[in-house]
Amino acid sequence: MDMTKLLSALPQFLVMLPSAASCYYTMKNQMRYTIFKTVLLGIAVLLPYSFFCSCLCAVLRIDVNTIFLLSLILFFFLYRHTVTASLPKCLAVYVGVCAVQSFPAQFAYSLDSCLHPASGAADLSVEAAFFRLGLSCLVAVAFAPLACQYFYRMIDCLDIPKIWYMTVSLSSISLVLNVLSIPKSYNTLHTGRMAFIFPIVESCAFLVLVIIYLLFYKGAAVILEHAELKERTQLLEMQARQYRILQEYMHQTARLRHDFRHSIRLLSSLAEKGDIDSIQTYLARYETSFVENAPANYCANAALNALFSHYHEMAVSAGIDTNWHMELPELAPANEFDIVSLFGNLIENAIDGCLTVPEGRRYFCLTTEIHHNSRLYIVCTNNFNGRVRKMKDSYHSTKHSGNGIGLAAIAAVAEKYSGSAQVSNSETEFFVDVVLKI
Repeated sequence: MDMTKLLSALPQFLVMLPSAASCYYTMKNQMRYTIFKTVLLGIAVLLPYSFFCSCLCAVLRIDVNTIFLLSLILFFFLYRHTVTASLPKCLAVYVGVCAVQSFPAQFAYSLDSCLHPASGAADLSVEAAFFRLGLSCLVAVAFAPLACQYFYRMIDCLDIPKIWYMTVSLSSISLVLNVLSIPKSYNTLHTGRMAFIFPIVESCAFLVLVIIYLLFYKGAAVILEHAELKERTQLLEMQARQYRILQEYMHQTARLRHDFRHSIRLLSSLAEKGDIDSIQTYLARYETSFVENAPANYCANAALNALFSHYHEMAVSAGIDTNWHMELPELAPANEFDIVSLFGNLIENAIDGCLTVPEGRRYFCLTTEIHHNSRLYIVCTNNFNGRVRKMKDSYHSTKHSGNGIGLAAIAAVAEKYSGSAQVSNSETEFFVDVVLKI
């Protein structure tokens, strides 16, 4: 066994460790297992695999890059199994990380060409191999804050496959160009001023790729902001409609109060005649005129009340039998939009599910309760046609490819308020149970 080859190959394969960590930065809300279990799984697989491949390269004198590129394809399937995100998102993150991590290798080749001008990329020196590993770790650490604080929101909320596939294409171009520019012989880097130009070109290419990712983030943030603004606008329209209904009801009751003295005179006249039946009929009609157009009042919060009224009217017009029991706390202004968004997604998904069932058999039950003045429990049950797209514990949308964005938004709000969202189904019913700390 060639020990020099072994010591050179091992750090090149160990680059998969910081690369694997980078793949999970944006998936913190999409991980199938706990972080601890995922780390143990990664170490248990990658360390023995790296040592085995290094020994294989040392014994058979195989090019490290050949096995490394094949390994990337193999480990994508392992990565896909450990996250719940859709295929386009997984590909975008994985290929993006591979593209970024291909640049430390290029800089390692540039260093090695200075140390060993007569060598080539297939015989990377031990010093350059460890330089590549160190630089890969540095890149992974440098990208961690940006990915963990900002990019994860794109994974959670942006469910447009075309955008993710476009990102895959851009990353793939960068990765392929770096693979094609691997210097088989360092003599090419010592032709003219190539030794000076090569690292500069790679630095510029790396900078361009980072700028592309930042522009993608900015563009995606604008899309999400537009969607949030549209959601707020819809809520304001619901509130405006509720306000108009309330105004009409107030005008109606004002007229009734104005005519009250005439009603008293009429009742007095009927009482003198002893016409009890006419009195009862008139009182019943008078009471009905007060309540028949009264706006529904589900809770004290105006935004939630408008939302519930809007969707209840939608459900009734769709022939859905609704059974709602509301017990809701006062909401702080900062929390209002989150809770409204949660209920909006919850009710809209339930109504969509009911619409898959023939009219006359649709039902939708929604109950909210406050326990111990600190926990809000939400239980939602609706019937549906029994058709679901489910991968392990993750439900995927039946309207389009990818995860159900409504369920993802519900889970995100639940997590934000130190709670949980449990989703399940039977052959005919869909259940969502949410717990929030209030």
